[in-house]
Amino acid sequence: MLKNYFKIAWRNLLKNKGYSAINIGGLALGMAVTLIIGLWVNDELSYNDYFKKNERIAQVVQSQTFNGETGTNNAVPRPLEMAFRDKHNDKFKHIVMSSWNNSVYLNYGEKSLSKDGNFMQAEAPELLDLNILKGEKDGLRKINSIMLSESVANALFGNEDPIGKVVKGNSQYDMDVTAVYEDIPKNNSFSDLEYIMPWEKYLSLFEWVNNAEDQWGNNSFQMFVQIADNTGMTDISTSIKDVKKNLNEEAAEFNPQLFLLPMKDWYLRSNFENGKQDGGRIKYVWLFSIIGAFVLLLACINFMNLSTARSEKRAKEVGIRKSIGSQRNQLIYQFLSESFLVVLFAFGIAVLIVLLSLDGFNNLAKKEMVFPWGNGMFWITSFIFVLLTSLLAGSYPALYLSSFKPVDVLKGTMTTGKHAGLPRKILVVLQFTVSVAFIIGTVIVMQQINFAKNRPIGYEKEGLVQIPTMSQDFSGKYDLMRSEFTASGAVLEMSASSAPTTQIWSNRSGFSWEGKPEGFQEDLAWTDVTAEYAKSLNLKILEGRDFSREFATDSNAVLINETAVKYMGLTDPIGKYIKDDDIEDPFPPLKIIGVVQDMITQSPYEPVKQGIYAYDKNENASFYNLRLNPEKSASENISIIESVFKSHFPDIPFQYDFVDSEYGEKFSAEERIGSLSSIFTALAILISCLGLFGLTSFVAEQRQKEIGVRKVLGASIFNVWNMLSRDFLKLVIISCFIAIPISYFVMNGWLQDYPYHVILEWWIFLLAVVGALAITILTVSFQAIKAANRNPIKSLRME
Repeated sequence: MLKNYFKIAWRNLLKNKGYSAINIGGLALGMAVTLIIGLWVNDELSYNDYFKKNERIAQVVQSQTFNGETGTNNAVPRPLEMAFRDKHNDKFKHIVMSSWNNSVYLNYGEKSLSKDGNFMQAEAPELLDLNILKGEKDGLRKINSIMLSESVANALFGNEDPIGKVVKGNSQYDMDVTAVYEDIPKNNSFSDLEYIMPWEKYLSLFEWVNNAEDQWGNNSFQMFVQIADNTGMTDISTSIKDVKKNLNEEAAEFNPQLFLLPMKDWYLRSNFENGKQDGGRIKYVWLFSIIGAFVLLLACINFMNLSTARSEKRAKEVGIRKSIGSQRNQLIYQFLSESFLVVLFAFGIAVLIVLLSLDGFNNLAKKEMVFPWGNGMFWITSFIFVLLTSLLAGSYPALYLSSFKPVDVLKGTMTTGKHAGLPRKILVVLQFTVSVAFIIGTVIVMQQINFAKNRPIGYEKEGLVQIPTMSQDFSGKYDLMRSEFTASGAVLEMSASSAPTTQIWSNRSGFSWEGKPEGFQEDLAWTDVTAEYAKSLNLKILEGRDFSREFATDSNAVLINETAVKYMGLTDPIGKYIKDDDIEDPFPPLKIIGVVQDMITQSPYEPVKQGIYAYDKNENASFYNLRLNPEKSASENISIIESVFKSHFPDIPFQYDFVDSEYGEKFSAEERIGSLSSIFTALAILISCLGLFGLTSFVAEQRQKEIGVRKVLGASIFNVWNMLSRDFLKLVIISCFIAIPISYFVMNGWLQDYPYHVILEWWIFLLAVVGALAITILTVSFQAIKAANRNPIKSLRME
C-alpha cells in the first residue's frame, strides 16, 4: 500500500512538472534558509561548549552607582582575591586572577611574533581544563614559565620539541616553555588565548600592578572562578554581594554589588541595564530563529495554496477512489505521502544549497561552521524536521481534498462556493504580511547603521595609522621616532597615546574642582597623550589652546572634551584647575588649557563619554598615531614607515592598523545582522513570489475560457490584466496594513536599545508598501499578460 502511495505521488509530480518545480523549489529555498539558520543558532548556543566545566565556571563582575546611574562591568580590584580566599574559599574550587588580553612580542632565534594572551594565576589551566598536548598542566608554577597554544608553538619552533626552550618576551625577559595546549576554537571566549604567563610575572613587570595589592578603587583586573561542587551560582552571588562594600569604606561610596556571571552567559547574555541582566546576543538568536521559522512557513504556504488550488483537477480522482471503497484516512495518507516525497526532494536540494553557500555565509557571519555530516543527532533532527514539514505543508491539502463527496464530484455538480478560496487568500495575506514586515525591518536596520556611520566622529580617521608600542624597546624613543618618521616624507605628524584612538582604556574618579557639586560622583575617561596628539588626529580645539612643547607648565596641563565641560558644570573652563585627590601635595593640580571637540572612542551608538587628555610626561604611551602624507599612496607610505621602523626595531614584528578600519569594526555586528536580514528578506520575497506566480498561472488556466469570451467581446489586454491582478493586489494591500503596526512595534522596541538611534519615519513604511505592490504587479503581470495574449480561438475551440 505504501509503495502504491509513493508511485502515485511520483506520477503526479511528473505529470505537473511546472507546479512540482515551484513546490519543490520554494520548499528547498525555505528549508535551506532554515537549515543554515539552524547551524548558526547551534553555533551561537554552543559558544563556550569547548570547556567541559562551563556550567561551574564564572567571572566575578560588579555593579557600581555613579550619580544615580548603575553600570556593570567585569573589572574588579586586586584585593578582592584575598578577601575571597580568606572568607569564601570553601565556595570555590578555583580562584584565578587575570590580566586583560595583552599583545606580547615572542622571540625565538630569528623568529619574532606578536601574540595575544593573558597573565593568569597558576590554577588557570585546571579551571579551564585545557587540553595539554605537551608538558605539564601546572606549567605556571614558576615565575619565568610560559604556556603556548599549539599554533604558536608550531610557528616558533616548527618540528622542534618546544618544552624547555627559552622564549624572549618583548625583547626584555626570558620565559621557559613548560606546556603546549590545544588551540581553543573560535566560538569560545578564550579563543585568542595564544599564550599564558604567570601572574607573578605580571606583578614583577609592572609596578602599578604590584602596588594595587591594597587598592580597592583600582578596578583593573579580571577574576575567574570555578564554584565548588556542592554550591550554586545564585547562592554564592548572594553571599558575596556586599564583600567589597563591607571591607572598604571608600569603595562603599559607589555601592558596589558583586555577583557571578556564569560562563554560559558571557557571550549571549552579557548586557546589563541599571545593574540588571538585560539580554545580549541572545536577542539575535531569537530573531533569526523566528526568521527561519517564518521563511519555512512561507514555503509551506506555497505548497498548501498550490495543492488546494488544483483541487478540482484531483476531484474526479478522489471521487472514483471513494466510490470503489477508499476510506478517507487512506486518501489522507496518500496526499501526505505526496507531501513527504516533495519535502524529501526539497530537503536534498536544500542540503546542496547549504553546501554551496556555507563558505560565503561563514565569511559574512564571521563563523567557521561546517556541515555536520557525521553528527547522528543532526540526521535524526533532520528526519523529524522533514516529517514535521511534510505534515505542516500537506495536512491542509490532505484534509481538504479527502473531504470531497464522490456523488457530487462524479455527477459534475460539485460547487466550491464563494468562500472556497478564502483559506488560500488568508495564506497569501500571511505570506506577504511576513514579507512586508521583513522589508521594513531590514530598511530600519540599514538606516540605523548609516545613521551612526554619518555621525560626526570629531577627528579625521582617514589617513591615520596606529602602531602598538607595548615593548620596553620603545621606551624613551618617541622623539627620535617622530623625527625619523616625519623626515621620511611618509608621515605629516605623529603623536603617542596610552590608548588606541577608537577605545577608552582607563576611567578615573577621585577628582575635585571649583564648583563641583557636593556628593557628585565623577567618572572620567582618561588618556595620556603627547603634545602633538590633536594635530596628528586633526582634532579641533574649540576653546583655549593645544599642548605646546614651548610651555614647561604644560606637563601639568590637560585638555577636556565638550561633554566633560557640561558634565563638570564648567561655564568658563579655560584656566580652571582639577585636583587629583589621590595624589598628595606638593604635586600641583592639573590646569585646563583647552577644550577639544567630542570624539567617538566607544560605541558610535552611545553618547560620547566625558574625557580628559593629560600631557604624557614620560612618553611611554602604548600607541604611535601617524598622520600619513596624502600626496603618496597608502601602500607607499606604509612601505616607507616599515623600513624606518625595522631600522630601529629589527627584532620586533611591524604591526599597524588603519584607524578607519578599526572604527569600521564598531559597526561589524550590526552590519552582519543587516546583511543577513537583507538576504533572508530577499529569499522570503522570492518564495512568496514563487507561490504567487504559481497561483496566478493556475487562475489564468482555470479562467482561460472566460478570458477567451471576453476577448471575443472586445476586452483589451489591460482589461484582462486588471481582472487577474486586482484580487491579488487587494490581498497585498491588506498584508501591508497588518505588517505596518507589527513591524513598527517590534523595530521601535529594537531601536530603544541604542541611545543614539534613528527616528522611525512614515516614508520607510510607504517604501515597503510601494515595494510590495511593485513586486506583486511584476509577478502577476507575467502570467496575466501571457493569458491575455493567448488566441481566444484556442480557448473556445472545445465549446
